[in-house]
Amino acid sequence: MAKNKSKKGNKGDKKSKTPKIERNWEELGLMMGLEIHQQLNTKHKLFCPCSTELTDDEFDDGIIRNLRPTQSELGQIDRAALQESLRDMTFKYESFNDHTCLVETDDEPPHALNREALDICITIASLLNMKMVDEFHTMRKQVIDGSNTGGFQRTGLAATDGYLDTPYGRVAIESLGLEEDAARRIDSDDEFTEFRLDRLGIPLAEITTDPSMHHPEQIKEVAYMIGQVLRSTNVKRGIGTIRQDVNISITRGARVEIKGVQDLDLMPEIVEREVQRQLALADIKDELIKRNASVEDTIYDLDEVFKDTSSKILSSAACIKGIILRGFDGLIGKEIQPGRRFGTELSSYAKKMGVSGLFHTDELPAYGIQEDEVNAMKEFLKIGPQDAIIIVAHDEDVAVNALNEVIRRANMAFDGVVEETRKALDDGNTEYMRPLPTANRMY
Repeated sequence: MAKNKSKKGNKGDKKSKTPKIERNWEELGLMMGLEIHQQLNTKHKLFCPCSTELTDDEFDDGIIRNLRPTQSELGQIDRAALQESLRDMTFKYESFNDHTCLVETDDEPPHALNREALDICITIASLLNMKMVDEFHTMRKQVIDGSNTGGFQRTGLAATDGYLDTPYGRVAIESLGLEEDAARRIDSDDEFTEFRLDRLGIPLAEITTDPSMHHPEQIKEVAYMIGQVLRSTNVKRGIGTIRQDVNISITRGARVEIKGVQDLDLMPEIVEREVQRQLALADIKDELIKRNASVEDTIYDLDEVFKDTSSKILSSAACIKGIILRGFDGLIGKEIQPGRRFGTELSSYAKKMGVSGLFHTDELPAYGIQEDEVNAMKEFLKIGPQDAIIIVAHDEDVAVNALNEVIRRANMAFDGVVEETRKALDDGNTEYMRPLPTANRMY
């Protein structure tokens, strides 16, 4: 069953999993940039007088919200926000008398900007050779994953056009932003995602470099040097107070944002594995075109095929659905990162709709599904020797939505690498989160 097995990698084995491959990074067209988010050590939050200290106390009040995307100033809906809305999630929020107020719950307009936070940004800008803007304007960045109660993050541009001299050469610092940190995610299930509001609104400096880094070790060095600059100012310390996002692309691939890189020593490994993933997806694209492959949009009912199955997963499900991917045989099981296959990519999209994973014919028979059942399914669907089948077992609505996502992602395979936001995993691999945001998220 195609699930994401890489989440629980431990730090002791992360460097031993991938044999080092000597690559010509210049020939590959590797381009990388950094986004560093650092909490500022202010007494109050960015737009209200609440404390910036986190708490583990019992919450005082709770609220429930549903969030929906809205049109930007350009009159369009951001693709990342739209995709998040399809999950139709309900969000619960925990608030505290001493750490939150009506600003965090979006029931009161924001107060005046925290001048202490702005002063810290001025110091950071000076250390990074940046030019401060003449006027600070607060904007809204649409975020409907539940981490902001109002469906947006308040952010503003503080400085531009800086640079940092490194052993690999000068790196341009494109911008310094001052924004609100997001709420803390503390629990999630198929129906609700729960957040704690004590972190929402803590001042956050966002430093963005240009994509001028071309070697995996360089991005680690730049992240370290920027971190040293930040630590010389009044910023918070400790786990979770600084977060690094890495933007990566190669000539045969596309730009991908990898969020939540906590361990600087893991950065080069993450870069190498992302390059490996993009090259593998580009090869899959070439093979699909060579095979004249196609994706059928019909979703088939497979209950009759598996009515006597001994598979506990299938027998306990409300329904069993399947789709046909023409010409995909052998490619769904192709490894794209250590321990992850193209089927894992498809599974990541399906999981956003509420399933725990999927089955595909490259890995069957397995998981209690017998060879005669696989043959019966192939005969029932009348597939050819180069075709593959994807199976999902769940409630009907969830199964259909999940397979529609698989169909959408399988069609993207003909474009090679997809522009995505991905989550960094502990072993150096990455996992799909959502589409890469666009300018339409600003309003």
